[in-house]
Parts: sequence; structure tokens; C-alpha cells
Amino acid sequence: MKKIIVSSAVLLLSLAGVVHAAGDAAAGKEKAVACGACHGADGNSMVPTFPNLAGQSEKYIVKQIADFKAKATRQDPVMEPQVAALSDQDAQDIAAFFVSQKLVSTATADESKLAMGREIYKGGNLQTGVPACQGCHGPTGAGNPGAGYPQLTGQHAMYTIKQLVAFKDGSRSNDDRKVMRNVMAGMTEAEIEAVAQYIASLR
Repeated sequence: MKKIIVSSAVLLLSLAGVVHAAGDAAAGKEKAVACGACHGADGNSMVPTFPNLAGQSEKYIVKQIADFKAKATRQDPVMEPQVAALSDQDAQDIAAFFVSQKLVSTATADESKLAMGREIYKGGNLQTGVPACQGCHGPTGAGNPGAGYPQLTGQHAMYTIKQLVAFKDGSRSNDDRKVMRNVMAGMTEAEIEAVAQYIASLR
């Protein structure tokens, strides 16, 4: 009986590994060709309004594709037609491709805003109850793949500002348990700008 239980446990762990590694990066490279027009062929975007996807969390990318398809909690007129025909497997393959790519960010940052941005990113704002960004996204912006918290390292400031404002005004609501919307409720426009500029400086 003990042997059967152990064997079953090994089988379950093996299956869990298969599920986790569902994306095929090689297949994803072919499927992600159209994505390159905005995000760069290797996921390094040269346009500040489009995010870098290289090295991004696979779980995060898959979720965003699903949310864009659903058109409920995250809406975008550019992304919606791009993802409309993608299957779940397509999404996993595309995500696997981008996560396998090396991030080489070309984002630039306004140095005059880095001090405030660093302060909030590292320590938050105790007076207004804004938590430190690094609590979820890590000290270097590497994110938390297991929890689905995205990599922020070297993300373009213009893109980051757009997303933070969207969470603040509620036009983007695909954050788990309203985490980002609650954080943004206490952030000022100046703080949003500063944090975005600091994130762009991370490498």
C-alpha cells in the first residue's frame, strides 16, 4: 500500500510539471510573429507605449491574453483583435516564447524624478497607506512568477503610467482581489509619474 501511495505521489508531481510547462517556446516563436510589430520580435519593445514582454512571467502573459479576449476587466482596441482567435494553447506557447527571451530594455528615465520614485517603490508612503511596490514586484522589479505578479524591470514609463492610471480610475480591473486598485487609490499623479520613471531605470 505504501509503495502505491508513493508511486501515485510521484505520478501527480510529474503531471503537475507537465501542466506547468504547457507552453512550447518553439511553437510560440512562430505564433508570436504578429506580436513583434508592437512588442519587438524578441519581446523588447522599441516603442514606449507598448510593453516589453521579454522575460515576463508566463502565468501573467497567459492571464492578460485571456482578459483581453474576455473584454471585461481589461479592454484595449489594439489587443482585442490580436488575441480574438488565439486558443488557450496558443496563449501558453506565446507566453513560453517571451519568457524564454532576454530582457534588453531601451527604456529611458527622467533622473529628476528618480529619488521620489525610489522612495515609494522601496518604502511606500506611510502617511497615505501606499505599500512599497517591491513587496510584490521585488527590489529589482523581477516580479513573482508563482503569484502572477509581473516583471517590471526596465518597463517603459509611458506604458507604466497608462496602466497605473487605468487601475486608479477603475478602467482596468483585472487585478486579483483589487490589490492594484487599492494601492493606486492612495497615489497622487506626481507619485505615479515618479514610480514609473524609477521602474524604467531598473535593470
